[in-house]
Amino acid sequence: MDDGKEKINCLHCAHFYITWIERFPRGCKALGFKTIEMPSAVVFRTSGMACQMFKEKKDRKGRSGP
Repeated sequence: MDDGKEKINCLHCAHFYITWIERFPRGCKALGFKTIEMPSAVVFRTSGMACQMFKEKKDRKGRSGP
């Protein structure tokens, strides 16, 4: 992730959520925005870097990742 070229999968991020707003169905709690695209794609397109706020989602038993 240091070179900023690694793709971030928002579905595995603790900050990602579904908004249920038809025009902006995906959101990022950490960065505070809603979008039609995956939030990490917006971050990469606007900054040229991979999302720095990615935090691996924990499962219901408190373990990291899928």
